[in-house]
Amino acid sequence: MNKIIVPIIIGALVLGVGVWALVRDTGEKTLVAHFPRTVSLYEGSDLRVLGVAVGKVTDVEPNGTDVKVTMTYDRDVHLPADAKAVVISPSIVGDRYVQATPAYDGGKKLADGAVLSTAKTSVPVELDQIYSSVDDLVVAIGPDGANKNGALTDLLQQTAKNLGGQGEKINSTVGDLGKLTKTLDNRDEQFFNSAEQLEGFVGTLAENDQTVRDFAQALAEVSSMLEGEREELAASMKNLSVALTKVTQFVRENKAILREDIQGLNRIAKVLVRQRKALDESLRTAPLALNNLGLAYNPETGTLDTNANITMVLDEILENPASFLCSLVDQATNGSSAETCSQIRQLPGLNRSAAIGLGTGSSYGVPYDMSLGGLVEVKE
Repeated sequence: MNKIIVPIIIGALVLGVGVWALVRDTGEKTLVAHFPRTVSLYEGSDLRVLGVAVGKVTDVEPNGTDVKVTMTYDRDVHLPADAKAVVISPSIVGDRYVQATPAYDGGKKLADGAVLSTAKTSVPVELDQIYSSVDDLVVAIGPDGANKNGALTDLLQQTAKNLGGQGEKINSTVGDLGKLTKTLDNRDEQFFNSAEQLEGFVGTLAENDQTVRDFAQALAEVSSMLEGEREELAASMKNLSVALTKVTQFVRENKAILREDIQGLNRIAKVLVRQRKALDESLRTAPLALNNLGLAYNPETGTLDTNANITMVLDEILENPASFLCSLVDQATNGSSAETCSQIRQLPGLNRSAAIGLGTGSSYGVPYDMSLGGLVEVKE
């Protein structure tokens, strides 16, 4: 009985140890990444974050067109959900390591056992690739490539000729370019504002493309017309030059006379301004006066037929003979008959109507204006 129980107990202990080994927490998380290639990356290479080792490469296995790399890292290390894996080469020759980037600073975490595709991994450029690219470049510009007909040689020779002796100017240009770069660096906000305004201007042109095209078409038509009339335009410009020369000479030779004419024109303009009410009245009444004159003209006799209205004149003389005599004296003496009119008014029997004042129908008391309202200059 004891011989049977002992093997059972031993088997149970072995089974329990195995189960515990399977389910116990190892304290590590797993990350799988697929790389295009893994040159100098081996099992045991470091997995780092910001250059600090946090895990190891546990397996490197070819997987069709890429390489599957399995890594483990400490459970207390967290990676962001959008983490990427990069193979880092500290030197041209030597072991490499995998860098997980970026470092975790909050947010969603990368799950344990996550798999990164080749879209989220990258590897360094290999030395043989660099050599191959240099070889391709040399072949492309060599005697069987761009320089097959000597074009590259001609370019280099011509460039050497153009730059020969221009070292000081080139140095100055580079220095000025450095100053310009420094200025733009200190004015980045204004520069970008200008670029934004330019973008808006270009956008406006794009929105009004048809209008701009119409304007360009009209401008092209005007240019074509001017091009067709260039001989006439040249002749016109030449004649205009001759005319301006003659006008300049005429003005220089007659500047005194022109000055007097301009002064006279200025006086006329001033008189017209002062008499604008009278001119306005004349313009309103002149058509009626001309119409009356046309109606009064008798084409058969060649005379003006008017109604003298002698009876009305005689009635006015008899009504106020003093005023009539004063008007006659005033016309005869050019407005200097004030004293004579006063004596006439004192004569008995002549001043029948005090209601009718002196100077009715005449310019009594107003001296004659020899300048015609300032139109003519009167010398004292």
